[in-house]
Amino acid sequence: MIFFGASGHAKVVIEAWVAGGGKVSGIVDDDCSITSLLHYPVTCKYEKTDFDGKDLCISIGSNEVRKKISAELAASFRAVIHPNAVISPSARIGAGTVVMAGVVVNAVSAVGAHTILNTSSVVDHDCTVEDFAHVSPHATLCGGVHVGEGAHIGAGATIIQNIRIGKWAVIGAGSVIVKDVPDHAVVVGVPGEIIKYQKN
Repeated sequence: MIFFGASGHAKVVIEAWVAGGGKVSGIVDDDCSITSLLHYPVTCKYEKTDFDGKDLCISIGSNEVRKKISAELAASFRAVIHPNAVISPSARIGAGTVVMAGVVVNAVSAVGAHTILNTSSVVDHDCTVEDFAHVSPHATLCGGVHVGEGAHIGAGATIIQNIRIGKWAVIGAGSVIVKDVPDHAVVVGVPGEIIKYQKN
């Protein structure tokens, strides 16, 4: 597997891959000052066509950047699932998504492509998490929650059952969300309230 991105987030993704018996065939990053990561060499010299048809995971934390890169490359995007994650057999995990240690994804939930389910987050039954979203460490999605494309659920946040989180919305760390959140809204607090909107 090739990993695109050599940040701190990439360290966790790569270790999850290796923990499951995967092999690292290369790491690339646009920052030429990064020459190694976890004792693996990192290169900044590549052509986009170098990845055509090859197994690759975008190991970058930014939802916007993952979306941009995934549209530019013709790679065979692969999910990374830590062996200590618990994934229901009726759940679906999309291409390029990363699932960290301690994550639980329960029955009939669907997680899109290039999404991050970070350490010990919970996606309960019948949830939908769309492409390029990020569910941060220890965040909890109760049953039937729908998270829109590119949304970021902050660390330790709780989304009660049957709530919809809009596209590219941001939920602050530790917030408790008890009502639907519009696209691009930034919500913080207990209970969560909109404090501003991000630009489209």
